[in-house]
Amino acid sequence: MNRADRWVLPEGVEDLLPEQAEQVEVLRRRLVDLFQSWGYRLVIPPLVEYLESLLTGTAEDLDLQTLKVVDQKSGRLMGIRADMTPQVARIDAHRMQVEGPNRLCYIGPVLLARGRGLEPHRSPIQVGAELFGHAGRESDLEVLGLLLAALEAVEVGEVALDLGHVGLFRALAERAGLAPEVEARLFDALQRKARSELEQLGSAYLPRAEAAWFVALADLVGGPEVVDRARARLAGAGPRAERALDELAAVSAGLLARHPGLRLSLDLGELRGYHYHTGLVFTAYRAADGRTLSLGGRYDHVGEVFGRARPATGFSMDLRVLADHSAVGAAVVAPIEAPWDDDPELHRLVAELRRQGRTVVWCLPGTPERPGAGRIVHSAGRWQLRENEDQ
Repeated sequence: MNRADRWVLPEGVEDLLPEQAEQVEVLRRRLVDLFQSWGYRLVIPPLVEYLESLLTGTAEDLDLQTLKVVDQKSGRLMGIRADMTPQVARIDAHRMQVEGPNRLCYIGPVLLARGRGLEPHRSPIQVGAELFGHAGRESDLEVLGLLLAALEAVEVGEVALDLGHVGLFRALAERAGLAPEVEARLFDALQRKARSELEQLGSAYLPRAEAAWFVALADLVGGPEVVDRARARLAGAGPRAERALDELAAVSAGLLARHPGLRLSLDLGELRGYHYHTGLVFTAYRAADGRTLSLGGRYDHVGEVFGRARPATGFSMDLRVLADHSAVGAAVVAPIEAPWDDDPELHRLVAELRRQGRTVVWCLPGTPERPGAGRIVHSAGRWQLRENEDQ
């Protein structure tokens, strides 16, 4: 590496300079304060863990996104976390042993081995909240309410919310008795909304009525009325499918009752996190440009691999993405300059101003005064603050 290359960062890994870092910190404080006001307690998992812990059970899909390193002390393989959710599940299941609901929030950097879709960042600052120990739709509504409150707090503009339910596809696959390879092909075609391919696969492997179920999933997109259309088009799909539709109907109604102006849509073919989530899934977008702001959903039985199966639901966001679209600016600090002097009275005044939350910097010898700064001056036999008149 030549000298010119020594300052080059890996692709997708970036510095946050003071103005950006200060904005991110303002948003971080708002979100943590909000989460705690809802009863979500902050945890800070380690940046690295042994790979077996990070990629066990529900976290196996993270394997390709996880960078691996060898622990020189033990010789065991470790992973640099690509997602904090499995770590928080481990803390709930193994470290805390709480009976009943346990509300946790978290924030910290993660590192991705590769980007996600068109997203350039490989070093997100992940922030999120998880509710463990309750399997009802009430906890889904609580988490969705917290998500909407969080996006309002960081001032990203109008938000649109998209709901799906991965249990619906599972129920149809089970009812139809799909072989694993056929299920995988239908799953892939549905993710691509490839309607003609769904029709071909259905006619090749399924009776007409059951084939129509999977084609219908690609079409069932729209407002809450989609649930009624689904009940008609998925007739005969069985009680598990009915329960999934009941959950979607109840959560949709609960959301609109609490947030009457919410832009809510349902996509019954949305299978994001199919191998991880177990029920309701959701995505929050900026209404203005469709930018994804948050992903979340239910992932019951999490913690089973740590010896304690727990229902769970939650969401996560990238603080850097939120900062890109937030109307909240960095805190503007009006500085005060203090002359370099050993007088104890001056140092007492500086300490008092800092205790009051003011920013005081020493004007080091040989450096020019900072334009626009307030100043501490010695006048009439004492040190006193002279505010910047332009403020």
